[in-house]
Amino acid sequence: MEIKLGVSTWLWSSPFTTETIALFPKIKEMGYEIVEIPVEDPALIDVKKVKEALDIYDLDVTICGAFGPSRDFTNDDSSYHNTSFEYIKSCLAICNDLGASFFAGPMYSAVGKARLVSAEQKKIEWDRAVTNLQKVCKLAAAQGLDIALEPLNRFESDLVNTAEDALLLIKDINNPAAKMLLDGFHMNIEEPDIVKAITLAGDKLIHLQVSENYRGTPGTGQTRWDDYKLGLEAIDYKGAVCIESFTPNVKELAGAVCIWKPLAESQDRFARDGFKFLKKWAANTTN
Repeated sequence: MEIKLGVSTWLWSSPFTTETIALFPKIKEMGYEIVEIPVEDPALIDVKKVKEALDIYDLDVTICGAFGPSRDFTNDDSSYHNTSFEYIKSCLAICNDLGASFFAGPMYSAVGKARLVSAEQKKIEWDRAVTNLQKVCKLAAAQGLDIALEPLNRFESDLVNTAEDALLLIKDINNPAAKMLLDGFHMNIEEPDIVKAITLAGDKLIHLQVSENYRGTPGTGQTRWDDYKLGLEAIDYKGAVCIESFTPNVKELAGAVCIWKPLAESQDRFARDGFKFLKKWAANTTN
């Protein structure tokens, strides 16, 4: 399986700033071809300096978003929608400046918005997400970009939890720029059948994030990596596979994702061992 492997800078730090490019030589030395940049605050990023660093270390880039409480396309208050639009516009500009082909994340709603609501309320919020994401897709398509919508587990979202949910959202958005990102951590909670979920996503799947079932180093947990391989091969997947996990050393981020203790001996060890495992997995020599 010919894929490029990447790693999110969230594994080491948060938020991403211009100074975070200090991680790039290490990421390259470990063998990664892609660095995933999570944009929490666009104002913290000097895209010219980041682009220079990407070029120096010959790294491709993917860009994903962070959708906290103020970035919520489903909120009753339209000011939240405006905040989301302004943020996404900035992120699309970063994608263009750094050479990314899509902007990824759970941009349909605020992360952590997980409630038991009536079918009527859910329909209202779903329709708001569709209407707003139709506008986002027009913005992205006009710049030659796609968006990759990410399902989240039930503890982080009550709107889009599975590949099937994401496909329904994409269908309702009805714009070719609307694509999908799948994250193995969320899939291991929500998907009864990993192969079926990936094949269902099909050509809409343009990005895959991975970690172990407990957010740890790939290859150290209960994840059915064989099923991921079967699914990706079935759809002739050509996108990247990027490790996304987090450090307990950044308290605000660790609290948001409920990581209360180290998941590896060190974050460097996490990244290095994860790369080695995924390289063998992609080459079908894990056994």
